[in-house]
Amino acid sequence: MTQGAGQEPVVRTATLRDFRVPPYAQVPMPAPMPHPGNAMVGDEPPEGYTPTERDLPVINRGDTVQVETVPEARLAADSGRGPLYVVGDVHGYLDELMAALHEQGLVDADGRWAAGNARLWFLGDFTDRGPDGIGVIDLVMRLSAEAAAAGGYCKALMGNHELLLLGAKRFGDTPVNSGAGTATFQAAWLLNGGQKTDMERLQDVHLQWMSRLDAVVEEDGHLLMHSDTTAYLDYGSTIEDVNDTVHAILTRNDADECWDLFRKLTKRFAFRDEGGAQAVRELMSTYGGHRVVHGHSPIPYLLGEVGTEEGEDVARPVVDGPHVYAEGLAIAMDGGVTMAGKLLVVQLPLHD
Repeated sequence: MTQGAGQEPVVRTATLRDFRVPPYAQVPMPAPMPHPGNAMVGDEPPEGYTPTERDLPVINRGDTVQVETVPEARLAADSGRGPLYVVGDVHGYLDELMAALHEQGLVDADGRWAAGNARLWFLGDFTDRGPDGIGVIDLVMRLSAEAAAAGGYCKALMGNHELLLLGAKRFGDTPVNSGAGTATFQAAWLLNGGQKTDMERLQDVHLQWMSRLDAVVEEDGHLLMHSDTTAYLDYGSTIEDVNDTVHAILTRNDADECWDLFRKLTKRFAFRDEGGAQAVRELMSTYGGHRVVHGHSPIPYLLGEVGTEEGEDVARPVVDGPHVYAEGLAIAMDGGVTMAGKLLVVQLPLHD
């Protein structure tokens, strides 16, 4: 994917592309456009909105943990449950998703569930920026049914881009109180990678599916969430409370309330800087688990490998897998597919 001047450096790792992709995945790539991660609503971002700017300050701490063994937790004791997999941000890159799922043996060459009683969790952000967000949602919905029939499951979490798409569809150009002037969901959606072809193909079944997604879950001691933020604590003291509150907000259909939810779940980097490990511990002391697994913030930013102004001669980062950091308590899963990086599908727990 070619970026415009001033945008994030291109990161490219090879993906498996030589297996047959179902016909529904063959959607023409739209004309190249500047990466929308820098987009702002009005003259400045809404309060709390953190875009993925090229020159965003990063750190590269010497004590960053790359991979650390974690306990098997309850999985070993519960032999009736299949292996656990997680998927990072997809952002409409259906072909790359199919390749990554196939490489892990989760789907066959026709894109059908092939993993028996395996458990698969998507960490959110299915649409925007890439060419076929609706195709991604259709695939996840279909795999959910096929996995259930095989004794496993395929489930998904709410990402900030699901909230953005829902808001753009429901509220359009209705002004919202952004905390930094007038904003609208429609403008924010377009400026942050909204694809008109996705909006044209969006159906009630997609809206219903997105609005019912949970925000936080715990699996085998892994606290799964989309965003690397502590803002989830604003919505409840238990996982059930958080999910019930998010669902209630979406049901009430108040534009300002939905915008505030979107704004808070767009925050990032709570686990990266000084005090990051303590932020993770605060989440786990409230919701449980021994590690947080999240998407949202691209790994190259977390590693401090992008963000310089040295031009095209800078060595481009290569994402080989998840990034473990915050004293080994957090696992980042956004491989930066929108930056020509890698769409990550991995099995948990991680091992050395």
